Amino acid sequence: MGGRNEAFEETYQYYLSRIRGLSLESLSGRLGAAFKGNHLEIPLLSRNYFVSHDEIIDASGNRPYLDICVILSRYILMCPTEAPAESGWTNFRDLRDTAPLVGYFAKDVEQAIGRGFSGNADGLKHAGAALGGYPPDLDVRYDISLCFDALPKVPVLLLFNDEDGEFPAKTLVLFDRSADRYLDAECIAMLGGQLFYRLKKR
Repeated sequence: MGGRNEAFEETYQYYLSRIRGLSLESLSGRLGAAFKGNHLEIPLLSRNYFVSHDEIIDASGNRPYLDICVILSRYILMCPTEAPAESGWTNFRDLRDTAPLVGYFAKDVEQAIGRGFSGNADGLKHAGAALGGYPPDLDVRYDISLCFDALPKVPVLLLFNDEDGEFPAKTLVLFDRSADRYLDAECIAMLGGQLFYRLKKR
C-alpha cells in the first residue's frame, strides 16, 4: 500500500510541478473553464474540480483519485493554442495513438456499460440524466442516445441498444474528433472508464 501511495504522490507532484509553469488564467478561455481566485474550476462529468499551482481538489476540498488528477493535469498541459478545426463524432479507435488501448476500451467501457444496463434501459436513461446527459443534436436509431460534456470542449456521445431476445445489449461511446487535441489516448480511455463508473454508481 505504501508503495502505491508513494507512486501516487510522485505522479501528483510531477504534474503540479509542470502546471506551475503555466498561467492558468490565460488558459481558462481556451479550455472553456472558469478562473476564480488562483485556480481553474473544471467540471468533469458534472462534478467540479479545482486546479491551482499547489493542489488539485474536489468540491469538498479533498484530493481526487489519481486518474482524475491525471486527466485534469493532462487536459491543462495539452491545451491547444487555437481551437481545433475538427468536428463530428468518431470511435475511440480512430483517435490518435489509441491502438494499444482499443481492447481495454471495448471491454471495460462499451461492453461494461452494455452488460451493466442490459434489460435496464430506463435505469441507464435516469443515470445518464443525473450525470447531466442530454439529447444530441442528431438523428440516430438507438434506444438511448445521450451527450455528456465530459470536460469543457470534450463532449462524449453514448449510444445504447438494449437486448431484444435475439441480440445482446450494445453500447457505443463516441468522442468529438478534436478530443485527442485536449487529452492523450490513455486519458481519453480513463475518461470513458469514469463514464461507466459514474453511470454504474447512479
